[in-house]
Amino acid sequence: MMNQPIDPFFRRLFIVVALVVAVFLLYLMMPVIVPFVFAFILAYLFNPLVKRLSKYIKRWVAIIIVYSTITLGMALLLWWLVPTLWHQLQAAWDYLPKIFNWYNQVVREWFNSNTRIKLPELESKEFSDTLVDYMQTNYKFADASTMMSQILTSSMNFINNAGLIVLVPILTFYFLFNWDQRLHNWKMAIPGAYCQKVTEIAKECDLALMAFIKGQLLVMVLLGAIYAVQLQLIGLELGLIIGMVAGIASFVPYLGFGIGFIAAIIACLFQFGLDWTYLSLVVGAFLIGQAAEGYILQPLLLGDKIGLSPLWVIFAVLAGASLLGFVGMLIALPVSAVLNVLFRHLYSYYRTTDFYKGRKQLALFEKR
Repeated sequence: MMNQPIDPFFRRLFIVVALVVAVFLLYLMMPVIVPFVFAFILAYLFNPLVKRLSKYIKRWVAIIIVYSTITLGMALLLWWLVPTLWHQLQAAWDYLPKIFNWYNQVVREWFNSNTRIKLPELESKEFSDTLVDYMQTNYKFADASTMMSQILTSSMNFINNAGLIVLVPILTFYFLFNWDQRLHNWKMAIPGAYCQKVTEIAKECDLALMAFIKGQLLVMVLLGAIYAVQLQLIGLELGLIIGMVAGIASFVPYLGFGIGFIAAIIACLFQFGLDWTYLSLVVGAFLIGQAAEGYILQPLLLGDKIGLSPLWVIFAVLAGASLLGFVGMLIALPVSAVLNVLFRHLYSYYRTTDFYKGRKQLALFEKR
């Protein structure tokens, strides 16, 4: 009996159903996939250090040394940072009465005297009662048992997340241990006719990403130090925490400057009042930080690693925010760096085609 050919409609239907089922399964397995994604990213970042050390010692020993060094560095940083941040947070908490006084004596008085709007007076007790009412309304803490069940549920979620956090370093270790072998297996899976070109593109993407990540981390650290030192010298009590937040947020273009500048101005108003000298010093500190970032740090540490103009940088950040929110803003520039490499190769190939050289027209434009 001769084999009957499969109807093209059923073949396409099978492919569509298989794709839908695969996407649905991936969606269901997202909690399992996310730790592997994070572990792969960490392994990609740590691999250059491990690779250098593995030239002199065994690879698993190099991985342990890198782990130990990073853990020790983070412990020392937290040992210095936590008490300082605690002091800064206490200072921020002490500002609450000043905020109420400023609102009651300046904002409220101005509105009551110059407009028809009559703003209510705020007190600490009323603020606490309002906060409690909000928690009871939005989180339905009707009684102690409900609150305890909510806390227990949150605790279980925390334990599950903590388990994933413990799992990520283990997965990272295994990714790092067989990194070269895994890359070799992936390379062998590429068809021979395209292997050289795909490898070339992958290496260019790797160089662009690593150069961007290293440069951006240095820019964040140095810019945060510039902001923090200047604000501390001015005498702003929250200068350290504002400077650090501004430096970290500078990973997203213009976000660090905006957050730091607004927070510093508000803190300056509450600490020194409407003192134009201190306000001018805060504004000058952020102008110096922006000048240092734009004319010194970015050109020296990043240069043209991404290869994107400022217009494309702004577009990429806004597009990432529109598609994936805050996470999209974080990954916008690295993804843009990779897409820029891919587009450059695609454009280079396009210029070699017969269509570009005018030897052949697309079927849509051919005369019949």
